[in-house]
Amino acid sequence: MEDRENTREAAGENALPLEEAFRRLDEVLGEMESGEHSLEETFSLYEKGLKLVRRCQEAVDGIEKKLIILETKEEAGDGQ
Repeated sequence: MEDRENTREAAGENALPLEEAFRRLDEVLGEMESGEHSLEETFSLYEKGLKLVRRCQEAVDGIEKKLIILETKEEAGDGQ
């Protein structure tokens, strides 16, 4: 049951807008830093944080690729 829940949660995190993913990551980090959780709960938060970091990195990578394409097009247009 927990595996299905984790799969749904991961799928949902992959669909998050970048700003929401960063907000949730900040919340997870705050929870971890609070020190109010058991080791098992902290590990679960860590896993959730890693998934969010991956989501943020994928989004940033996509934005960087788009910027490179735009810059390349702009440079090609300026040379004509």
